[in-house]
Amino acid sequence: MMIMLLRPLASLILAAGLALSGAAQALAGQAVTLKAEVVNADGLVTLGDLFHGAGSAAGVPVARKPGLTVVLDAGAVQQTARRAGLDWANAEGLRRIVVRTAAAPSTAGQAVAARGNVEVLTYARSLAAGEVVQPQDLIWAKAAAAPADAAADASQLIGLEARRPLRAGSVASARDVSAPQVIASGDLITLTYEHGGVTLSLQARARGRAALGETFAAENLTSRRVVQAVATGPGQGAVGPAADQFMAQSAVRFASR
Repeated sequence: MMIMLLRPLASLILAAGLALSGAAQALAGQAVTLKAEVVNADGLVTLGDLFHGAGSAAGVPVARKPGLTVVLDAGAVQQTARRAGLDWANAEGLRRIVVRTAAAPSTAGQAVAARGNVEVLTYARSLAAGEVVQPQDLIWAKAAAAPADAAADASQLIGLEARRPLRAGSVASARDVSAPQVIASGDLITLTYEHGGVTLSLQARARGRAALGETFAAENLTSRRVVQAVATGPGQGAVGPAADQFMAQSAVRFASR
């Protein structure tokens, strides 16, 4: 008698599980891909500006673009897309998305000079020397003139380190920043050699400063021999073939900013 009662109950549980599975599939978002060059012309950035295949969600607003560019947090964009029924996997692991003005091509790395009521990129707050510039530290403002060395794009500065104290409201320039220093002279560091599946590590002392991907002199604490290494992180350096590869990858990363 008990077995006869359990069979209908099992059938109901199975049916409920299938129904929930179907509902989950129905709720899965429509897969979209991020556009290679994200541009916007009217100042209101939408999901259609950002993604291929946005469909009926193309008009959903994401952010305002007050100047020539705006930098968006990739995680926040992903959440907005999900709420609108879109699924962006972000397989590349992007942390930010730069949206440019459609009417004008990117001028990153080029000197600009203009007069009149022009927009310039300025610092939203004062930064101390050594601070890393974040997206919220930059804001577009009107000025009577744009100096020739003014930064034309926020992506030229974000993620880099202030070379000197920077005053709030001053015009931002690419020469204000440099790659963040991860090795200071005198630091005790770990040097690593990797090749052909073999990994060796030793302790050394830095004899110079270096940013990520830059070379510096390091003294072996045991042999006192000085070698050239590549900074791979705070307190970390590499020598040998892996160092050359890391330096090349760092050069490409900063060139694509």
